[in-house]
Amino acid sequence: MANGEVFGTSSDGKPVRRFSIASGGLTANIITWGAVVQDLRLADHDAPLVLGFERFEDYLASPGYFGAIAGRHANRIRDGRFMLDGKRFQIDQDKPEAHGLHGGSEGYFTRVWDVIDNGRDFVTLGLQDPDGSMGFPGTLDARCTYRIKGSGTLSIELTAASDEPTLCNLAQHSYFNLDDGGSGEILDHRLMLAAGAYLPVDEKLIPTGVVQPVEGTQFDFRQARQLRAAKGEAQVDYDNNFCLAAARGPLKQAAWVQGAASGVEMEVWTTEPGIQLYIGQYVAPEAKGLGGRRYKAYSGLCLEAQTWPDSPNRPYFPQAVLRPGETYRQVTEYRFR
Repeated sequence: MANGEVFGTSSDGKPVRRFSIASGGLTANIITWGAVVQDLRLADHDAPLVLGFERFEDYLASPGYFGAIAGRHANRIRDGRFMLDGKRFQIDQDKPEAHGLHGGSEGYFTRVWDVIDNGRDFVTLGLQDPDGSMGFPGTLDARCTYRIKGSGTLSIELTAASDEPTLCNLAQHSYFNLDDGGSGEILDHRLMLAAGAYLPVDEKLIPTGVVQPVEGTQFDFRQARQLRAAKGEAQVDYDNNFCLAAARGPLKQAAWVQGAASGVEMEVWTTEPGIQLYIGQYVAPEAKGLGGRRYKAYSGLCLEAQTWPDSPNRPYFPQAVLRPGETYRQVTEYRFR
């Protein structure tokens, strides 16, 4: 349908629309609420590739950013505070006395995006985020284009511009399960990450500031291996940024994942300097997922391409500052076979 189909209605009365895009054996359903990837299917593989919900109401009742675009600043900022050009800013915290997370309680994952353009294999959504929203300075105009390219590639292009100096760090937050769509665990999936270092975190998942080499640690995925801990080792509940580069750059491969039972493979290519590996240890929505599945801990894994977390408070990290006259542009591709 040219204008999509009505999937639900937001709390402020806006219609939430769903678009289906397809090409080369890959089909994606995108909804305008949160710019969410609601469903993703590969020909000759029966199960969905992502975790999602059949009903709009279940997204409202299920925290976890399922399939959404996180922003204005994805990931965490310590205490929700940062300095920019000598000015101090306090942004919304995900809970009292906690930290800034994914843009705050009313981040981009809670907004109905406008439909800018759409076709058989793409949809472009837009969002205008006003000055002061969630504590961030400047009015930010963001665009998100989902496009099915070639044979089995979901491409996401994110762009933004601001009328004042601000932060901009957007991320696609789908949970992937390449075996059974989330009925079982992803711990037996094999993973490769093209990262020689990662960011250790404290008990509140804020980076300590150390850029730690992966060699000799359980964070070394330079050679593909299972996420499940080796016999005799404690399972690591990964929720860490892996350091790909010192700055945004050309599109290059960051990760490779393979389902243990299905053999389905996914490559992640991105322009971003970091990728957050989260293996879904806190996933436990009450609502049933796609096909009536009951999601639980480790039902899906996230590979979120982005700038490093807490970068506003770590000047030696790649930075997320966006100034007037500049254009933020991220390209991330999930390539399936």
